Amino acid sequence: MAATPIIIDCDPGADDAIALFFALANPDQLNVLGITTVAGNVPLPLTQKNARCLCELAGHADLPIYAGCPRPLLRPLITAEEVHGRTGLDGIHLPEPQMPLQSQHAVDFLIDTLMQSPQKITLATLGPLTNIAVALIKHPEICSQIEAIVVMGGAVTQGNITPSAEFNVYVDPHAAHVVLSAGLPVTLVTLDVTHQAIATPERLDAIKAINSPISAAVIGLLNHYGTHDMQRYGIPGPPLHDPCVIAYLLQPDLFTTRQAAVTVETTSELTIGRTVVDRWNVTHQPPNATIVETIDADGFFRLLTQAIAALT
Repeated sequence: MAATPIIIDCDPGADDAIALFFALANPDQLNVLGITTVAGNVPLPLTQKNARCLCELAGHADLPIYAGCPRPLLRPLITAEEVHGRTGLDGIHLPEPQMPLQSQHAVDFLIDTLMQSPQKITLATLGPLTNIAVALIKHPEICSQIEAIVVMGGAVTQGNITPSAEFNVYVDPHAAHVVLSAGLPVTLVTLDVTHQAIATPERLDAIKAINSPISAAVIGLLNHYGTHDMQRYGIPGPPLHDPCVIAYLLQPDLFTTRQAAVTVETTSELTIGRTVVDRWNVTHQPPNATIVETIDADGFFRLLTQAIAALT
């Protein structure tokens, strides 16, 4: 089978970095057409720079990278330096990138690439959905060219930036509303799933044993990034949020899902950014999303470890 054409929209970010390595290690299955960056974990100048640094480290300096929206649609930007560090990639030091940043805006790249593609394209989104929403607003015809959108975002139960909201949706809830209202095949990989993908010491040891520049970068990132969530949740390692999106694209049978109607709270300051998931169809609304509910964590880490080893 031909590799699935995808565009990765991200805000690197430690777990974005691991997700990028994961995708780039599997060219037979995922044909990465480009990477678009958005403000999220850190501001846009850092997310685009970090994406270039990571692609160079992974040996993909030829991959086009585009900077997108520097702030959410309506709200001020909120970042996550307390988790990812001042640079977004605290825990490792990478040289200044030599590969160029493309001059085209990420939104225009998304529109042009989708409309000119002979086949539909899957969007893998790892950060706030601002770039995707602006592209849909600017050129709604792209809907016919989108095979699927697989989103790391939302929560069925508890949030991580507020008691109600997951970070990516909270940063730009209005963008998430646009995407979920567009009639597209959207899959949500929520916190309820990613908090099952825990990088335990044993799993980290397997990655460390690869003993390559990529594995060293992954360990360095997780040593810094993991501290926050391990202290907050009392878990034995950091949860790997964004890599779950790539695993879903590579091996969906690692996951279980259900269809549900999902809306995003955009007005209440108490619960803004909440993804309201109608698991039991109490509203009698037709489903507009696939909700990923469980993950085979051992299978996920085997697949991820193989990918990291492949980039040596």
